Amino acid sequence: MRILISLIAGSLFGAGLFLSGMTDTTKVQGWLDIFGAWDPTLAFVMGGAIVPMFFAWRFTKGRKPLVGGDFPAPADPVFDHRLITGSVMFGMGWGLAGLCPGPAIASLSYGGIGGLVFLAAMLLGMGAAPSIGVRLDRLAATA
Repeated sequence: MRILISLIAGSLFGAGLFLSGMTDTTKVQGWLDIFGAWDPTLAFVMGGAIVPMFFAWRFTKGRKPLVGGDFPAPADPVFDHRLITGSVMFGMGWGLAGLCPGPAIASLSYGGIGGLVFLAAMLLGMGAAPSIGVRLDRLAATA
C-alpha cells in the first residue's frame, strides 16, 4: 500500500511539474532573468504549492499518516555554513541548468542526453556532499 501511494503521489507531482512547464529549462531560466525576458510563471507555481501545503501541515496536527509512521515535526532553523554553501550550490546548478531534482527526474523520459548528464552530475554532487560537509566543518572549526 505504501508503494502504491508513493507511486500515485510521485506521478501526481511529475504531472504537475510537466503541466506547469517546470520541466522546461527555459521557463526556470526565464524566472531568473529579471533584467531580460523575465517569466513570472514560476512564482505562480510556487504559490500554487506553498498555499495548499500551509494548510495541509496544519491539518496534520494530531493525525497519523495513512500508511503508518508519524508526520515529521517542524525542525528548528539552523543558519550555518552548511546551509549557505548548499543553497549557493543548489542555486548555481539551478540557474545554470534550469533544473532541480524534481523536474530533472520528471524530464528523464524526454530530456535526451542533457537530462541524463544533469542527473548523473546531480547524483555525483549528492554523493560528494557529505565528505565536502566534513571538510567545511573542519575549516569552520579552525577559523
